[in-house]
Amino acid sequence: MKYLIVGLGNIGPEYVDTRHNIGFMILDELAKQEGIKFYNMRLAYYAEMQYKSRSLYLIKPTTYMNLSGKAVSYWMKDLKIPIENVLVLVDDLAIPFGSLRLKPKGSAAGHNGLKHIEATLGRNDYPRLRFGISDNYPKGRQVDYVLSGFDDDEQPELPALIDRSIEIIKSFVTVGTELTMTRFNK
Repeated sequence: MKYLIVGLGNIGPEYVDTRHNIGFMILDELAKQEGIKFYNMRLAYYAEMQYKSRSLYLIKPTTYMNLSGKAVSYWMKDLKIPIENVLVLVDDLAIPFGSLRLKPKGSAAGHNGLKHIEATLGRNDYPRLRFGISDNYPKGRQVDYVLSGFDDDEQPELPALIDRSIEIIKSFVTVGTELTMTRFNK
C-alpha cells in the first residue's frame, strides 16, 4: 500500500516555524524520528519511509502555499496514489489551538493551499488533518497571524501536538480514516 503525505507550508527562512507551516513542521519531525532525509525533487521536498509494510511518500511542496495543488497532482500521478491514500496536513483557523481533526473530505474553508489543491484535482474528497491554530487576530490581520510564529504560551504544547499528529498519520495508513477519526477526533 502506498500513501502520499503532504505537509503544507511555504519555503524560505522567513516562514520557518510559522503557524501556516505546521504541515512542514510535522513532516520534519516525522523524518527526524524515522532517520530519513528530504531531497529537493520536482515541485517538492521529498522523502520516503516504510511503516508496517506500507510505503509513505512525504512531500513538502516548494511551490508556496497558494500553488500546492501542482505538487500534489504531480506526485499523485507519478507515484500512482489514489486520492483516498493522500493525506494533507494543514493549519486551520476555525478550530482552537490544541485541536487536531482528521476529515475524509471537506471544503477549503478559505485556506489558499486547500483551494488550489481542490482546483487542481477538481475534487475535495481527499483526507486532511486539520491542525487548530485558533483565530486570535484582529479583523483584517489574518495573513499576519498565519505567517507569524506560535505564541509563547502555545510553544510548550507544540511538541506533543506534533507527536500526536504523527500518531494520526501512522493510524491513517494502518487502519484508515474512519477508525482513526474515532480514535483521535475528540
